[in-house]
This record gives sequence, C-alpha cells and structure tokens, in this order.
Amino acid sequence: MKIKLTSQNESESASSVNIKIKKFSGNGSEIVNDSVAAEEPLEILLEYGNTGSRINKVISITMRTPGNDEELAAGFLFTEGIIQRTEQIKEIRMLPFEENKVKVVLKDDVSPQLKNSERNFYTTSSCGVCGKTSIDSIKTVSVFENADDEYKIKIVPDIFYSLNEELKNRQKIFISTGGLHASALFDLNGMFEMLREDVGRHNALDKLIGHYFINNLMPLNNKILLLSGRASFELIQKAVMAGIKVVAAVGAPSSLAVQLAKESGITLLGFLKKDGFNVYSGGKRVGSN
Repeated sequence: MKIKLTSQNESESASSVNIKIKKFSGNGSEIVNDSVAAEEPLEILLEYGNTGSRINKVISITMRTPGNDEELAAGFLFTEGIIQRTEQIKEIRMLPFEENKVKVVLKDDVSPQLKNSERNFYTTSSCGVCGKTSIDSIKTVSVFENADDEYKIKIVPDIFYSLNEELKNRQKIFISTGGLHASALFDLNGMFEMLREDVGRHNALDKLIGHYFINNLMPLNNKILLLSGRASFELIQKAVMAGIKVVAAVGAPSSLAVQLAKESGITLLGFLKKDGFNVYSGGKRVGSN
C-alpha cells in the first residue's frame, strides 16, 4: 500500500535564493545577481501510539535545503532505525499552518524504536551523527543487512568512469549555486535512476533512500550509490540500512567508513574520476565479467 503524502515539494526555486553581491575581478568590482543554496531548519515530528492515546514527539531538527521534505523525514526515520518497514507509516504530511515542519504518522499498532537514535535537539547540516548520545547508538541494525548482494556480478571499471560526469550533468541546483551535496543511484549497468541534492550530505542521502522507502522499493542491493563528496561513516551506515552493496565517492573515505564497509560487505570506491578510482573494500565485485 502506498503511503499517503500531502505534498512533495520539489520546487527548484525553493532550493536556491537569489541575492545581490559585489563581485571582484581583475577589472575591478561590480554588483551582480547570484544564486545561493537555500538552508532552512526542518522539524521532524513523529505521531504514534494507540487510538485515544496518541503521542506527538519531535525527533529531530535538521538544517536542510527545502524540497522533498517527506522523503527526508521517511529516509531519516528509516536510516536511523526508528522504523523498519514502509507499511508502518500511515501518512506523511507537511503541517499546513506551521512552516518547515513535517509529521510522520505511524499506524496504531506500530511502536517506533526511539532508543535506536537518541539525539540532542539540534542537528547541523554538516554532521549526520552530531548529537548522538553514544557510539553504540550509531551502529543501527538494518533489516536488509543480509539481503542478496549480487556478489557474483562483476562491475567493469568502465561503468564507474562515466558516473561522475553523469552526476554533474544532473545536478541542476549545484550548477547554479555551487553549494549542494548530491547522492545518486544507478543500476549495475551504470544507468542513472535518481538524484537528490541538499546542503547536508546526509540529508541528500536520506531524501534519496526515503524516495525508494516511501514507494516500497527496498532493498537497494542491486544499485550503485554515488556520493558527490567524501564517504563518511554516517553515509556508509545509511547505505547499510538500505541494503546498498556498492558505494562510489568522488572524494575520500574516512577510516571508519572503510572499516564499516568491510564489516558490512560493501564495495567502497573513492576518488572517482573519469579515468580512475581507488577500491577500499569489496574489490571482488570490480573487474571483468
């Protein structure tokens, strides 16, 4: 059953703001119009409990780029291990008279796993695990962790070489602002499927995973995840939650990201360029057929 959504605010105009700036060059300075990435707080609320005793709880406030907020909320709750299945959600709605608030309403018989993600009240756009009360709470357990991983399939290096250019061509908001991270999914033949952008790298991935979660298209074990920047621990953790087995990053991975990728059986590529990349874990999936 498809989740009821009140809106899907994908407006490109809401994702960027036009301002006047003073631009300096070798010929002096001038006043010009410039486009910058929008950044606003989003409050994610969760409604749960039995009929007659419903509980409304603020789960997180995150700084994000407006757009696809329902996907962000669903993806966040899933990748944090608070909910596990699409069927647990009754509806997701933007609150009509309260700006920048989204509510996820769970069905009556669903108990959210709030202990899986104990956070402080405020989360910045640059850190998806800021506010965690303990290291143990970071290591959430995915219901898709043991999904078929297509391990027998070999992905030829040439497929990876084209992904970065494809990502750049599709980053509409980044092209105009230069200020957004992106997460994109490709099939195992390198065909583009979906992209989400956000000022926060973890938000971009939550939006992407949230789209597939809302539409009951999990797990993502037969996809390639491409990250526009570095591969940090929290991004690999979110990939684990979604059952993703192949992650490529334009930038460098962190040591903890590499460790988690190895523990989780993920093929992790870094420093992806049009003519090369590094393989940090799961190299058996990369090679000739």
